[in-house]
Amino acid sequence: MTSPPLSQIDPRVNRLVNELIGRVADKWTMLILETLTEQGEMRFSAIGRAVEGISQKMLTQTLRQMERDGLVLRTVHPVIPPRVEYRLTELGGSLAEAFCGVWLWAEAHLEQIEAARARFDDQASRA
Repeated sequence: MTSPPLSQIDPRVNRLVNELIGRVADKWTMLILETLTEQGEMRFSAIGRAVEGISQKMLTQTLRQMERDGLVLRTVHPVIPPRVEYRLTELGGSLAEAFCGVWLWAEAHLEQIEAARARFDDQASRA
């Protein structure tokens, strides 16, 4: 599959792709996508526990951006204290599927990458 020259791509599409690559390349977005894909609908605090190392501030920011992009649906249940749950939308699920290939690729090429890194590190230490 070949893409058209950049000059023929709608600038809005180009801008969106650049934004999404930046967002999805963000480790927190990827980890939240993975967590919600595996676990389904989750409370805010459960996501925070499942995504190791994420601060509450970063979790809030990432979930808000994902909600803005239509990747997650935030549901506030009218109870005291309020219960807030998040789940992937169909759009978010399709993005998770698209990036699932990264994990499959990494698994398939793990040994090659580790060997390449070891060779590089060995040569660098001799230089």
